[in-house]
Amino acid sequence: MSIVESSDKLKMIHSDIRGPVYQKALEMERQGIEVLKLNTGNPGNFGFGMPDSVRQALLANMDRAVAYCAPGGLDEAREALRTYHTSCGLQDVRADDVFIGNGVSEMAQMVCASVLSAGDELLVPAPCYSLWSNSAYLAGAKPVYYICDEKADWYPDLDDMARKITPTTKAIVLINPNNPTGQVYAPALTEHVAALAREHGLLLISDEIYDRLIMDDMPFRSAGAIAPDLPVVTLNGLSKSHIICGFRCGWAVVSGPREQTRQLRECLMKLSALRLCGNVLTQLVIPAAMNDPDSTRAMLVPGGRIYEQRSAALRALDQIDCVSYVKPHASFYIFPKISSRVPIRDDHRFAVDLLEAKHILLVPGSGFVWPTPDHFRLVLLPEPEELYRALLEIGDFLEHYRQD
Repeated sequence: MSIVESSDKLKMIHSDIRGPVYQKALEMERQGIEVLKLNTGNPGNFGFGMPDSVRQALLANMDRAVAYCAPGGLDEAREALRTYHTSCGLQDVRADDVFIGNGVSEMAQMVCASVLSAGDELLVPAPCYSLWSNSAYLAGAKPVYYICDEKADWYPDLDDMARKITPTTKAIVLINPNNPTGQVYAPALTEHVAALAREHGLLLISDEIYDRLIMDDMPFRSAGAIAPDLPVVTLNGLSKSHIICGFRCGWAVVSGPREQTRQLRECLMKLSALRLCGNVLTQLVIPAAMNDPDSTRAMLVPGGRIYEQRSAALRALDQIDCVSYVKPHASFYIFPKISSRVPIRDDHRFAVDLLEAKHILLVPGSGFVWPTPDHFRLVLLPEPEELYRALLEIGDFLEHYRQD
């Protein structure tokens, strides 16, 4: 019998967040070794619980989840999301412009499958959350990375973005607020990106799942609100803002001139129907969640858990001489840089060595397609004191670490 060969589309697929180092951490746990997992933004693993509003909606409506719903989503859920995004400045959005799926991950793949063909290019940021590069590969297309500049608070380098637009470029992905850096882009930056999309006739895809997890009163505007004349797909979800990652609740909203987006909406509906519908149980809590911004905001102010965890992390990092960082203003991630005094040639090996020595799991910068082996991403989700101690342990490890 011949070997079953893998698809060419999977050759470039990777997910270091749950890749080989993560698998090694799981094996250590099976051996009875306790590992602090700072690799993935999964608040439920760190004592966060869903808001009461979500719990009550779930309990009251769960019997309605036993049947398929319409492919695009439940009417009341789509209307709640239309209302939310209209309040964020999107214009002329209808409920049938909203497509609800099993997390932003599914919606990203559906958007890429809808607009990319073999040989097309998708502009994505570096560092890049691998969902977007993987979704391009799965569509048979090629991700092209524009640089985000650490010296400019991790803002995208607009000149680099412009240089990388070619006749085969189909869309620009903007992750704002950003993963893995935790930065919030000023509206003026989004306006410049929109201008490039306008000049070259490109679709603008804006991943905004952390838009409700912004701290420090940083100004933010949705890309669809800034560019109502452009075809824009806005992606968002409840996984992070309402602590229900396992519910897999994400959606895409299509905005802009309706004739220009007609085929896109038809493709998204076709793919929605292909998988019958998104998780109905999840959709039943969307109206309640979108009417409960206060439970999220309470985590982001002084005294709130996310705010205090970030403060603890920054206090610890300030004590580590061989690490620098740009302060994050959203989400619960940070992307520190390791000093050249600790020469690292292989950041994957660094992550493995740290895991074995300190039982702390993180994601090396190469997992986010960062070109040099001198960064890593941490999630800032443990209780403040535990996080503080863990970062000092990382600092202690780096002070004595050398790669032969």
